Amino acid sequence: MEPTPMDDSRFADLLTQFSRKSILVLGDVMLDRFIWGNVSRISPEAPVPVVHVQRESAYPGGAANVARNLLPFAGQVHVMGVLGPGMMGDLLRKNFEEEGLSTEALVVDEGYETIVKTRVVARSQQVVRIDRETPRSVSSRVVKQMKAHFSELLPSLDAIIIEDYAKGLLGQDFVDAVIAEAAEAGVPVTVDPNPNNPLSWRGVTAVKPNRIEAFQAAGLKDEGLGDDLASDPILLELGQRLHDLWDCQHLLITLSERGLVLLSRDEGPWHSHPRAREVFDVSGAGDTAIALFTLALCSGATAREAAHLSNHASSLVVGKVGTATVTPEELTMAISGDYLQGNASPEH
Repeated sequence: MEPTPMDDSRFADLLTQFSRKSILVLGDVMLDRFIWGNVSRISPEAPVPVVHVQRESAYPGGAANVARNLLPFAGQVHVMGVLGPGMMGDLLRKNFEEEGLSTEALVVDEGYETIVKTRVVARSQQVVRIDRETPRSVSSRVVKQMKAHFSELLPSLDAIIIEDYAKGLLGQDFVDAVIAEAAEAGVPVTVDPNPNNPLSWRGVTAVKPNRIEAFQAAGLKDEGLGDDLASDPILLELGQRLHDLWDCQHLLITLSERGLVLLSRDEGPWHSHPRAREVFDVSGAGDTAIALFTLALCSGATAREAAHLSNHASSLVVGKVGTATVTPEELTMAISGDYLQGNASPEH
């Protein structure tokens, strides 16, 4: 079912095109903090591990992690999102600058709390995650500012990624305005949806739910998928319902340990099997998937080529710890087969 849809020279051509593209990521931004340490004993106070902290790190997360995945490949990457006032908002802005991400489209909302997700990691395994957030709709003033920013940026864009974490930024009026303006300009829009914020995505180029999100959005119970996804009746019904719901050209459904499946309007289902040899952390794998899929599409790749690249990139990310990204060199090795054959491996 899955012949490799490109050779090395084709990928090299696409890689060259990547560097000429300008992408906007629009969505809920947040700060991903990591506390790294070792566990050698159980607490005498409660049956929990005692983590001896060795180091701490922080990265732009949420929609900003999609942008981080684009940075090594694309020519320009813009992020549009909302920060709260205070120390955490300032720290997130600083992290944007350190990563090389533009802060020009970040808007501060005085009534908004900057979202912070803190992960405690010991021996390459997440011990606990601590979330600080108060989801709420942003003010009409902020929406107006963001619409103005979007209109200014649009003429320079090759694609737009909407990343929804259901934290309050994306409302239907704002989304409709973005989709309509992008369609008029001929700029493709891809979406990573969230079932907790059931917006209409009608008219976008592609929607990328994960398995749970796809079944939930379609109103179907996940009773398992068969071995042959090309003819699986549950998958076919799932695809039909989602195409009817979102009226998009492509559905890219990530299936965790089963890779991903592409359901296009003009082609039958196409399944790309998982590439990861060992899974350390699935944090951010979906961000990697939509980033590379979108970049490849707007660079002239077919939908199957874009899905192929997306799957390889995601498989590399889950082999790392934390919300990691992929380099062009790693992806080149993966596509050529060196990574799969064990001749090279990404750094952990």
